[in-house]
Amino acid sequence: MNFTSKKLLAAALMAGVLPVAQAADIRLGVAEALSGGAAQYGQSIRRGFELAASEINAAGGINGDKVVLVVEDEQGRKEEAINVFKKLIFQDKVLMVFGPTLSNSAQAAHPIAQAAKTVAFGTSNTADGITSIGDYVFRNSVTEADVLPATLDTVRRNAGVKNVAVLYGNDDVFTKSGYDNFKKALDDQKIPVTTTETFAKGDVDFKAQLTKIKGTNPDAVVLSALLAEGAPIMVQARQVGLNVPFIGGNGMNSVKIFELASGTASNNLWIGSPWSIENKAPENTKFIDAFRAKYNISPDQFAAQAYDAMYIVADALKGIKLSGDLAADRTALRDALPKVSLTGATGAFKFRQAMGRNGKPAGYDAEQAPIVSVTKDGKYVIVK
Repeated sequence: MNFTSKKLLAAALMAGVLPVAQAADIRLGVAEALSGGAAQYGQSIRRGFELAASEINAAGGINGDKVVLVVEDEQGRKEEAINVFKKLIFQDKVLMVFGPTLSNSAQAAHPIAQAAKTVAFGTSNTADGITSIGDYVFRNSVTEADVLPATLDTVRRNAGVKNVAVLYGNDDVFTKSGYDNFKKALDDQKIPVTTTETFAKGDVDFKAQLTKIKGTNPDAVVLSALLAEGAPIMVQARQVGLNVPFIGGNGMNSVKIFELASGTASNNLWIGSPWSIENKAPENTKFIDAFRAKYNISPDQFAAQAYDAMYIVADALKGIKLSGDLAADRTALRDALPKVSLTGATGAFKFRQAMGRNGKPAGYDAEQAPIVSVTKDGKYVIVK
């Protein structure tokens, strides 16, 4: 400090003027698939986080502190997700980590956060068992186990479906979990299955499976797939004359389907989710308008869930006083999150605690009611 600075500080102290405290940064990790096969989800998720964070900061931040997102590309790969989580938690010393994008990656990376007593918050992981990893694991993406039975029941009642064929990816945690939950729902609702076919991630030709399915004359096809395989499956199904409804899981709920399966190929896809672009609730309309204004494109379910997740964490943080002790602050956030309930773009939200692999209470799942929609001429239409 030079002589002039000392004189100014002394004058300020004599006048009783204390230095103004500077707002701190609240550093939150974002680990998403920004490249690779899952980038269509990860990029949308990133936009949802960035929109919410910009709104929160513009409104004064969290108790006067600014939200800073530390974003890393985990490429949709388990190994990279582990590396990114380690970097964010131990090197960047973020308060918590959002992500990763896929359930496969979450099952690999979330144990890192649990061991480090750092909140891992999934916004797109819906496979079974993720929140059973431990009590620092949260998600606001509604599980396939919660959504798929309601979706099936709605299709059965509205489209007169009496039997189905099943097609699923058998080498991915998410698509395999989707199949397991579809199978249980089909058994519970006593809907016969004409045939069950499989594919692997990266496959591009599905006509053999689809031709076999067509030969069994199903009323609909149950499809557990990510968009990379699911969109071409729908295109090729129409090419072989399989024009029945498709019933998809979380991985098929994206406006990208209208680009990847253009024209009438995307028609008659039934999906269930707490979020719909056609939901006219004021919270959702505000989100959609803000997203379109910022990015000049329409949002999808994954952007909406990320947007709401940022506000869920902000709500929890507003109720605690950050001490600067990272370990203590991470635990304080973990303790505050289960108390949050709010209404956002995806509707009314609260957490429910999951059971761990040891039979004891563990992490936290979303408690939300699904909306069932069907695609028609480039739009999702809500079905009652």
